[in-house]
Formats: sequence, C-alpha cells, structure tokens
Amino acid sequence: MTRTWPSKLAADEGALAWEFLDFLRKTAVLKVEGLTRDQAVAAPIATSEKLTALGVLKHLVAVERYWLCIAGAGLDLPSLWEGTPDPSWDLTDDDTPESLIQAYQEEWANAEALKQRRPDDNAADGERTVRWILAHVAQETARHVGHLDLLRELADGQTGE
Repeated sequence: MTRTWPSKLAADEGALAWEFLDFLRKTAVLKVEGLTRDQAVAAPIATSEKLTALGVLKHLVAVERYWLCIAGAGLDLPSLWEGTPDPSWDLTDDDTPESLIQAYQEEWANAEALKQRRPDDNAADGERTVRWILAHVAQETARHVGHLDLLRELADGQTGE
C-alpha cells in the first residue's frame, strides 16, 4: 500500500483534511499488514486485555462507519457500536488481519458519500458540521495509530513512521 504525505502547499482545507485522514488510514493498515493472526490478537499490555492490533483496527472500522458514514453522510448502515461496553473491540474467530483490512477499506469507500458535502454543512444528525466530524475521525485515528505503532513493535520489532 502506498501512502503519501498531504500537500505542503494545500489551499483547500477540506481536501487537506481528507488527505491527512487518508495518510492515517493507510498508516493503520501498514501497521497491521504482515502480522500473523496470533501476533495481531496478542494483548501485550497487561492492563488492557482488548488492546490488540486487530482490536484497534476493528474499532477503527466502527469509528468510520458511525462518524463518517452514518452521522456524516446519513447512510442507512447498521452501527457497529451497539451494546455496552463498546463491542467494537471484541474479536471473533473469523477476524484476521486480511478480513479487517478489507472491512476498513470498505468503510473508506462508504465514506466517499461524505466527500460530496461542504465542510461547513451540518451533518445528518443536525448537531455537527462535516468539518467537525472529519477532524474528530482524524484525531481518533491518529490516537489509535499510536497504539498500533507500539503493538507492532511489541509483536515483531518492526518500527517506522
């Protein structure tokens, strides 16, 4: 997967926000890609039993689904957050690095519907602008990419930006 830095001479705030999110998305995938399932489901931090590379990626699928696709674009899709505590971190036997990377990329395709809206448009929920939703998803993704950095290093020693 190729990832490129956003334009340093960007003039369009909305386009720049999407470019940064795309960079972060691809970084998350690169942190999981190449791990075995055993490495990806390992929970090396004793106090955080659900903090696994696959758990983070599955949670990011739910983040994109809810914020970009449902709240932002108004798509009629089921939320992946139904339940307490948040089930988006729970893994099944069918969850693999490949299956969750595919699910994540499918949400990117669903989120294309949000790109058609102006950044200052109110979201479908009437409470937030598209700009706010996009900034929220970018900060959430960046936060979890940091977790993936550490999890990948603990899994196989691989580091990188």
